[in-house]
Amino acid sequence: MLWIKALHVISVIAWMAGLLYLFRLFVYHVEEAEVVVRMRLEVWERKLLERIATPAMVATIGFGLAQLAGNWDYYRHQPWMHAKLALVVGLVATHVFAMKIRKQLIQKPLAYESRTLRMFNELPTLLMMGIVILVIVKPWAR
Repeated sequence: MLWIKALHVISVIAWMAGLLYLFRLFVYHVEEAEVVVRMRLEVWERKLLERIATPAMVATIGFGLAQLAGNWDYYRHQPWMHAKLALVVGLVATHVFAMKIRKQLIQKPLAYESRTLRMFNELPTLLMMGIVILVIVKPWAR
């Protein structure tokens, strides 16, 4: 179970790094005037999603489910775990939203203001902070 936990943490780190960098690339995308540079950013965004962020998300969920299954009798009664899973759903929704933003920026490079994208960049961080606090502090533990 410790190997599964270690792989879960590694995949979470990779997923978060991918999401945070992706939103930063979106900011660069909307602020860029040169078409050639925007095209390069589109390639980077696609590769980041396909090769790092999405596989890391899948691995995170897989290793997380393995841990849940291994300790189901404990976790199913823990309100902090229910809250954590709700935040994880929010993180997955943020990932899916990032995929949608990417497609919109390809069709219309100025679909968003950079300020808006900078604010979206904070969402994965806030969700991650909540998840880490819930896992470490375990409020409402029974």
